[in-house]
Amino acid sequence: MYARPRRLRRTQIIRNLVSETKLDKDMFIYPYFVIPGKHFKEPIESMPGISHFSLDELLKDIEVGLKFGVNKILLFGVGNEKTEDASSAYAEKSIVVETLKELNDKFGDNLFVVTDVCICAYTTHGHCGLLKEGSVDNDSSLQVISQMALAHAEAGASMVAPSDMMDGRVGAIRETLDKNNLTETGIMSYSVKYASSYYGPFREAADSSPGKGDRKSYQMDFRNSREALREAELDEEEGADILMVKPALAYLDIIKEIKQISTLPVACYNVSGEYSMVKAAASAGFVDEKEIVMENMYAFSRAGADIIISYHTRDILEKGWL
Repeated sequence: MYARPRRLRRTQIIRNLVSETKLDKDMFIYPYFVIPGKHFKEPIESMPGISHFSLDELLKDIEVGLKFGVNKILLFGVGNEKTEDASSAYAEKSIVVETLKELNDKFGDNLFVVTDVCICAYTTHGHCGLLKEGSVDNDSSLQVISQMALAHAEAGASMVAPSDMMDGRVGAIRETLDKNNLTETGIMSYSVKYASSYYGPFREAADSSPGKGDRKSYQMDFRNSREALREAELDEEEGADILMVKPALAYLDIIKEIKQISTLPVACYNVSGEYSMVKAAASAGFVDEKEIVMENMYAFSRAGADIIISYHTRDILEKGWL
């Protein structure tokens, strides 16, 4: 018997030597939820280990994270005024705009800040676009979304990440940024965002559940894969710098397909439901948390993800799981 694959599995050293998939700390982005107020850090019940932060507490937490290599974050604003027209999403005093200015003053180029661009947390109805006669109107929503991206870029966002899934929003944002001499601000597009049940805990965290109906008329149908390729190709044509797949764990096939058709970096979002299920199972003693988290991370990388957005990031880097 000449073929003995087990020879390359015999010890940890040789397994590491021949491993086909590698993870690196530079691949990870950590999400944060910032809220108005001071001296406030409140755990999010449905997402153990994740909290809402006021700006002053956020600065302290980021400073600690930087010591462990947590130098890329995805920022969500929570708690601004909700209106029909989502005007607080791009207001000069919005919590995200104020936070960006402070982050740049304190950390400068030592911190890479991506901001989520979506109006669901800023509207009274909770949808990701403006309503017209009871339905989400695509084209009128583009202007508001572009204004939000512009406000973030002007305040110092390293990159903006539109998550609304309106048709043409990447092109609209790119045009708006370029017209305002913000050509260096990148776009990480939620190119392939499915209408998923895995978002449950996030909607509590971001206070962004739709008041009526659902988001299936604009987020993707989870039964479709060819449609994902079309969405990714359109976003690339419109000027996206990074393509994202969301959720990640149940969509490894989609990550792989996007990776095969594009030369752009591919990100995946290990979303709140995926995170909370692991936390719950680990808390009950059903699984080893470190082992299952790292198995998931390697699965994302093996499928083709260059970038992993995960609520597990802090644990992975602080606890030395890599």
